[in-house]
Amino acid sequence: MSQPPRTPWPGRRAPPGVDAAPRPPRNDDEIRLFGLNATRAAFAARPGDLRKLWLLAERMGEMREVMAYCVANRRGYTVVDADELARVAGTQHHEGVVMAMRRPVELGLAAFLRDLPAGPCQLLWLDGVGNPHNFGAMLRSAAHFGAAAVLLPKDSPLALSGAAVRVAEGGAEAVPLVRLGRSDNSATQLQGLGFQLLATVVRGGDDLYALPLPERCVWVLGAEGEGLDLALAAACSRRVAIPGSGRVESLNVASATAVLLAEWCRQRR
Repeated sequence: MSQPPRTPWPGRRAPPGVDAAPRPPRNDDEIRLFGLNATRAAFAARPGDLRKLWLLAERMGEMREVMAYCVANRRGYTVVDADELARVAGTQHHEGVVMAMRRPVELGLAAFLRDLPAGPCQLLWLDGVGNPHNFGAMLRSAAHFGAAAVLLPKDSPLALSGAAVRVAEGGAEAVPLVRLGRSDNSATQLQGLGFQLLATVVRGGDDLYALPLPERCVWVLGAEGEGLDLALAAACSRRVAIPGSGRVESLNVASATAVLLAEWCRQRR
């Protein structure tokens, strides 16, 4: 859960312009994925984006289909030892397989909303969330509870990483990422299509379990410690808190996300 709203940071608002899908700074369009479930899900969803495969000998049976694709489509694959695979992955937590994949394209908000079906829907808006393991856990929860998308601020550096995709356990392929334009314009676009923005806070919010949740809902979550941007919090319809025992101040933002998404689904049933 986020802390109380923070003051907007300098340069947060971009000059007026087209609501496109700005890309945060990156070295290139490639991402190295690791972890058995994560790589299998990525290959199943977009095999044409595979560039290269590295794996341990003991994973050859499980990755037989991917290796056959590599041979048929002139993609490289290499059987390596554990030390080399850790070097390629940048971590020991590779589960015996690494894939170099083309980074999936992020949508712009206008394009996403144009194709969004009418009816009940929940979205996540991540304002300041930066930890890749939290991000991955949030993607996994979003996939499990059927969230339609994760919304990322225009100038946030948050993007898919190997660590986030591994923690998501396939969820990164199931939930689209939408890169927002100006926060005020984005909020207006969402509200114009019947979405209510609900700011999640530690203190001073309405009790989640006593609140009838809207059919079209955007959960706005801030960074732990800093909380939500002040202007964004002001654009939200309500502030919502998850009641607890009081033995700890709040839930981790990824755990809070799962609770929020689950309660919206419970009320729809």
